[in-house]
Amino acid sequence: MTSPLPIPLVALGHASTPGLMIPQLGFGLWEVPSEAVDSALGAAVDTGYRHVDTAEMYGNEAAVGATLNRVGIPRDDIFITTKVWHDHLDDVPAAFGGSMARLGLDVLDLYLIHWPAASRDQYVRGWSAMLELQQAGQVRSVGVCNFQVPHLERLRDETGVLPSVNQIELSPYLQQHELRAFHAEHGIVTEAWSPLAVRAGLLDDPVIAGAAAKHSVTPAQVALRWQIQLGNVVLTRSVKRPRIPQNADLFDFDLDAEDTASIAGLDRGLRTGPDPDVFGN
Repeated sequence: MTSPLPIPLVALGHASTPGLMIPQLGFGLWEVPSEAVDSALGAAVDTGYRHVDTAEMYGNEAAVGATLNRVGIPRDDIFITTKVWHDHLDDVPAAFGGSMARLGLDVLDLYLIHWPAASRDQYVRGWSAMLELQQAGQVRSVGVCNFQVPHLERLRDETGVLPSVNQIELSPYLQQHELRAFHAEHGIVTEAWSPLAVRAGLLDDPVIAGAAAKHSVTPAQVALRWQIQLGNVVLTRSVKRPRIPQNADLFDFDLDAEDTASIAGLDRGLRTGPDPDVFGN
């Protein structure tokens, strides 16, 4: 087993244990079936990943917990995130208890509301329950996924507490300037899912391919390094063992001003996943 990678740490504020840090690069388990978790996550841990992201909805929390138990990383050396589905925001403690049992944990590092599903009008209630879990010491930090500025403003206005993290779809094709500016102004960490926009063909884009050739890296490494240099936390995902260490090899090159300017011009507002304003409503 290798030592942890030289991954920078990002400070979490708001609803977090004081001084809590999150590794800037994480390994995501979305669309990884339970039978593939041990191979993929085991390879990620062997590579040196120490940040794992799963969710109740993924259906693989038990497999994640079993793999983490098998590999034997000391609990304080790994950062674990899971999420509550919007159907369960009316009883967050029950959903949380189920996730913790499946993961085999006593304390969680980060618990997220998966989608706002605003028309159901449950996310503020769910957020209040999550704050109670954090204040009770059962989870070290709480945040959200896929929240837009009005959703975040409502949490602030009705509970007085903003999330530590907003995990959102973010790639060179969907740069989310307004939302990221709100995060920066209010001390919310931006965490990116679907950073490679594979379904949109990002890795074949001439700008990304050109930067990859220039730096003798892969297009995926360019897209991920762009996120790192923005200061975002970013999640990678693969079940192909050679790609797992490759996608983590991001810390011995820098995109220059020409690269970043070219990538900035790729923004199309193009989603590969659902629109948070309508999903789950």
